[in-house]
Amino acid sequence: MPELPEVEVVRRGIQRWAAGRTISSVTVHDPRSLRRFPDGADAFTQLLSGRTLGSPQRRGKYLWIPLAGEDYALMIHLGMSGQVLMEDSSAPAEKHLKITLQLESDTTWETYAADDVDAVGTQQQVPDQLRFVDQRIFGGMQLSPLIPTVGSLQHDSGTVPEAAAHIAADPLEPVVTAETFFRALRNRRSGLKRALLDQTLISGVGNIYADEALWRATLHYARRTETITRAQAQLLLSSIQDVMAAALEAGGTSFDSLYVNVNGASGYFDRSLQCYAQAGKPCSRCGEIIRRDKFMGRSSYWCPRCQPRPRTGRW
Repeated sequence: MPELPEVEVVRRGIQRWAAGRTISSVTVHDPRSLRRFPDGADAFTQLLSGRTLGSPQRRGKYLWIPLAGEDYALMIHLGMSGQVLMEDSSAPAEKHLKITLQLESDTTWETYAADDVDAVGTQQQVPDQLRFVDQRIFGGMQLSPLIPTVGSLQHDSGTVPEAAAHIAADPLEPVVTAETFFRALRNRRSGLKRALLDQTLISGVGNIYADEALWRATLHYARRTETITRAQAQLLLSSIQDVMAAALEAGGTSFDSLYVNVNGASGYFDRSLQCYAQAGKPCSRCGEIIRRDKFMGRSSYWCPRCQPRPRTGRW
C-alpha cells in the first residue's frame, strides 16, 4: 500500500500538471470508486464540473484537492492499487479506469527541467485529463467538507477534509516535534511498530518505512513505547524523516506496476532498502543476517545484532 512518500510524489505531480485548471466535465466509469461518497455519481459530477482545482494537499497517506471558492475538497484514496494519471484525451483508456476529470485545454507547453530523466530539453503539451485508475478498487474519490485545524492537528493549509479529521499530523509537518512525538509514544502502552502504524498517533508511516526507520534507529519493533527515552524518540523521528526524504528523492518505492507517479513512472527506492524485504541477507551495518517475523498479518524485518530483541516486548 502506498505510504507517505508515494502519496507525496503523486501530490507533487498533481500540483505540477493540474493545479489551477478548471474541470470541464466528469465521467464516472465505475461507481464503486465512489463508495465513500454516498450522494452518488450524479451529485459527484455536478459538484465537480466547472470547479477549479486548487493546490493539492496531503496529510500522511491522505490526499485532497481544494476547489477554488468552495468549502469542500476532492479527496483521493489510493488504497492498494489506485493510480492518479495525467493523460491526453487521445490516449487509450486504461483497463481499470474508474473516473476521468476532463480539464480545460491548456495551450502552454511544459519544458522539462534537467532532472527529468529521459526528457531533458524536450517539450510536451500539458495533458488534459486527470484519470483515476484502480485495479483492486480499494481506493476511490469522494467530496468532503473542509474544517479548520487547531493545536496538534494544525495543518499548513489551515483546513483538512472532515473525512480526514481523525488523522494525526505526519512526520514531515512542522507541528510534529521530537517532544510531541516522545510524549505521544510514552502515553501509549504498545509495541513500538504498532504505535508507528497507528495513524492517530503519527500518520503516513506504513510497514516499509517503519521497518527502515527502526533499523536506522537501532530499535526493535516490539520495544515497549513506555520505555522509550527522549533521545531515542528524537533519533527515531529523525530516522523516519530521513528515510522518507530519501524515498522522495527516489520517487517512492515500487515493488510492482501498481504504484506509479502521475506520468506512469515507478519509483526506485526499493533499491536502497536496508532492512525491509531483506530477510536472509547480511545487515549492511554489522553483517548479521536480517530476520523476518510475522507481525499483524504482515511481516517485520529486523537485525538481531543492531536491534536487540527486548526481554519483555509488546508483540
